[in-house]
Amino acid sequence: MKSIAIIGASGYTGAQITALIHEQATLSIQGLYVSENSLDKDKPLGELYPNYSHITQALLPLSADVKDNIVTQCDAVVLATDHKVSLHLAAWFYQHGLAVFDLSGAYRFSDIAQYPKWYGFEHEYPEVLAQAVYGLAEWNQEKIAQTRMIAVPGCYPTASLTALKPLASLMTSTLPVINAVSGVTGAGRKAQLHTSFCEVSLTPYGVLGHRHQPEIATHLGQEVIFTPHLGNFKRGILATITVELKPETQIEDIEKAYGVYQDSPLVTVKQNQFPKVDDVVHTPHCHLGWKYDEKNHYLVVSSAIDNLMKGAASQALQCIKIHYKL
Repeated sequence: MKSIAIIGASGYTGAQITALIHEQATLSIQGLYVSENSLDKDKPLGELYPNYSHITQALLPLSADVKDNIVTQCDAVVLATDHKVSLHLAAWFYQHGLAVFDLSGAYRFSDIAQYPKWYGFEHEYPEVLAQAVYGLAEWNQEKIAQTRMIAVPGCYPTASLTALKPLASLMTSTLPVINAVSGVTGAGRKAQLHTSFCEVSLTPYGVLGHRHQPEIATHLGQEVIFTPHLGNFKRGILATITVELKPETQIEDIEKAYGVYQDSPLVTVKQNQFPKVDDVVHTPHCHLGWKYDEKNHYLVVSSAIDNLMKGAASQALQCIKIHYKL
């Protein structure tokens, strides 16, 4: 049995990954941790989230002594923390021999020059970054199994890359256009006026400047136009993507390309049948639906995931199981 510490367990993603690991017979939770100045410290997780009332562990402050205890008692840590916090914690735990599953963006780019531009900090740990593997579970299984530093992908990139990566050899140089809508849990648990449910109205944000655009482009190998939207629902993502394919592309070529998911139980692909958010909420699944205009060579594909599950916590669990061959 592998023992795992979860840091940042009070947030939506941290609580979700806690609940998922709690259900696993081959994994145990060594402890749940929050920052030393968190208002949630010492509270049971079930007090914050009554739907997790069966999880009675308290949220403990992460002191220096506690970090030392984690190293001696755990096989791995899950970091559901802010990017700048994960930057240092991930390196520290990795250097002390633990496997790290980081849900932030602090290790998603191999190019160190990307971090000041998109995350506002200089990356201080190039030697750890060099060992990081992008945890897109259906695509990087072998590398995930071999490294101790796994950068779990962002939610929008997971939806977008799952839809687009099979098409890479069929696409032209025309930039794919991604329009994606997320529920408000994607903004985190911290109270903010613009994510107050009474204030939310369907709207684009981060237009031509969202940090998930270069993440998608980097791991696709092609630039994209990405426009995220905030929707007035709690959880889920629906990404609808328009992509130009090479003139010689036939429907059979697309079917063959998406056949890459034939043995992937968490990805469902359907032609001429499009998913909706309710199909995937509270599940670890990704549903893809596509249609091809043979005359104009444009394909439209929609990708639906739960942003807290396949877009974060359940994909982290996939990575844990891949890494430990569970």
